[in-house]
Amino acid sequence: MENVNNDLKKYIIISILVLLGVLITIDLAYIYYEANFNQYALPSFCSISDFVDCDGVARTTESQFLGVPLAYWGLFLYSFIVMLLGVDKLKKVPFLKFLEVFKNKFHYIASLGLISFAISMILLCVSLFEIHKICVMCMITYLLNLAIGLTAVKGIEGGFIGAIKQSAKDFLDALKPLPYKIAFVVVMICAVGFLGWTFTSAKFSPALKFSREYGEFTKEGPNPYAVQGNILGSDAKDAVVLQVFSDYKCPMCKACNVMIHKVVTEFKNVRVEHHAMPLDTKCNKYLQQEFHQGSCIMAQYAEAAQMQGKFWEVNSLFFELRPSTEDEIIEVLENSGFDLDIDKLRKDAHSDAVNKIIQKDIDFAVSHKQIGTPALKMGKDFEMGVKGYHDLKKWVEAHGGKPKNKLF
Repeated sequence: MENVNNDLKKYIIISILVLLGVLITIDLAYIYYEANFNQYALPSFCSISDFVDCDGVARTTESQFLGVPLAYWGLFLYSFIVMLLGVDKLKKVPFLKFLEVFKNKFHYIASLGLISFAISMILLCVSLFEIHKICVMCMITYLLNLAIGLTAVKGIEGGFIGAIKQSAKDFLDALKPLPYKIAFVVVMICAVGFLGWTFTSAKFSPALKFSREYGEFTKEGPNPYAVQGNILGSDAKDAVVLQVFSDYKCPMCKACNVMIHKVVTEFKNVRVEHHAMPLDTKCNKYLQQEFHQGSCIMAQYAEAAQMQGKFWEVNSLFFELRPSTEDEIIEVLENSGFDLDIDKLRKDAHSDAVNKIIQKDIDFAVSHKQIGTPALKMGKDFEMGVKGYHDLKKWVEAHGGKPKNKLF
């Protein structure tokens, strides 16, 4: 009788903890969706600083496993525990008779609680030491997982070790009947197939997809493909020209800059030509409000550097260091080691000739309805935004680019 009462208490406590877990993970799933799929979403209630930031955590690649958001894994865990809690009644249903293999539900729940808490501690370390942000709601689920495990393990001989041993033994026993063994294999094949699709497609994880397409090109530090001079790629007259319209304050323009530098290393007949498209009211008359303050003066000095044959090295340096004021620009260029005539550079940067070049680039882009950055042009085709590197190479090849690794 005492054992029955203890089991009932455990049942009630675990049920309450699981209900809390379900509610929190539903909220986390909603936060994940808003952070990754709704560009107009307001910050969630648990994003209160740069460190305590649920939204920021949700936008990282670490917020998923095998392409499935961790919140969904949490929902699966709690749903499975709910099934275990009700397994004694469920296995009496004719078509659920296979649930008879679950003989020691509290052993399984204790094992799941311990394993999920161990995983939670790994995730906490990742948050603290890699992401440098924490999700308060996630941390609550970590504690709930521990509480579920501690509640379930009470009264089990051998504690957690005994629970895990019994769970493993029951699992192996359940696979002995051939029909159950076949069913398990089928389920595993379906699970592997589904997770393979979620991981490769990154359908539910924009951060994972972004990392694959742009991760190499968004790393901090200098451009590993940076060149010197005013020519990027082939200087042949019949070269295929890839035109780039960018803004030195635009985050994705930096990634685009590294991409186009890499592209010319893989094609033998492609030349990149840069055009200024600063989203700064100081020189862009089409803007109704400020976007990237300081990008005009950077564009002016980049064009002035071209007059000294130093455009591409200055271009990559600006993307790397992002100076905002003229004084910062001068300091960066004086320390660059690029052998620039700084006095001439300053004079040229404020000249009518440079201003006309920039205005001509802006007018051309706007006339083709390219009002953002980066924008790419090949032939008559204009593309807004950054293509993934694989798609960019296909686009270049479709416009006549000849890869260096192809014989024909």
